[in-house]
Amino acid sequence: MTAKILDGNVLSAKLRESLRHRAAELAAQACRPGLAVILVGENPASQVYVRNKIRACEAVGVHSEKYEFSADASPKEVLARIAALNADPKIHGILVQLPLPAHFDESEVLEAIDAEKDVDGFHAENVGLLAQGSPRFISCTPYGVMEMLAAENVSLRGKEVVVVGRSNIVGKPMALLLIGASATVTVCHSQTRDLAFHTRRADVLIAAVGKPKMITGGMIKPGAVVIDVGINRLTAGPDAGKLCGDVDFESAKEVASLITPVPGGVGPMTITMLLANTIESAQRAAEK
Repeated sequence: MTAKILDGNVLSAKLRESLRHRAAELAAQACRPGLAVILVGENPASQVYVRNKIRACEAVGVHSEKYEFSADASPKEVLARIAALNADPKIHGILVQLPLPAHFDESEVLEAIDAEKDVDGFHAENVGLLAQGSPRFISCTPYGVMEMLAAENVSLRGKEVVVVGRSNIVGKPMALLLIGASATVTVCHSQTRDLAFHTRRADVLIAAVGKPKMITGGMIKPGAVVIDVGINRLTAGPDAGKLCGDVDFESAKEVASLITPVPGGVGPMTITMLLANTIESAQRAAEK
């Protein structure tokens, strides 16, 4: 058996066309969706991510603004910019690209964003709403994963789902969404004693740890759905410089029924759901 590939680029393009129409309708009501992105420092990966987000905004008709600060910028400068954006009616979403330089208190910066403009879903208020089952904004990567599963009609009710990783950005909100979909959820992490024992039980396996090819075909239940959230750049061997996920794709695809590739799987969906959250925020502003 060779798994069907879940192509994030194809689904993302379909969803973005729908988002483009929604953005145009809002613009016609004098409420064009607006996203502000804050980048601190010169991290090459962060620069690429921000550039891709700005391009995606342009493609669907979302107004975007980018604010760049040097790596030695003071937190007060960044917090002042966030305060100004909180008060700006043209801006419906504010995103601070992570990671921040070491002298920043990351939680302080994220909490400074107006919870109603927190389109990344990282503000404590929005995390709390998600935990209660009534989310305002869903963290973009887990949101994208749920959309991919829905597009393939993957039923989660009563299924054994294993999430490998417990980060605030992916693992924890992912688990909350799955619980909300009535799945039976196990969260594994660096202290899990027998990872393979858990992963082999999973009807749906979601890997989000940032370790190249950590999950092999022998760790996967035959016929399982495998979602690879990881994105890693190999540093040695003949494939040095290439991107790969947390799943060993070649061995896993011979066992799974559905699998996401890296790149071209979950990644495009993350940006698409950021656009969806921004447009949803603008819709709420228009209704007010």
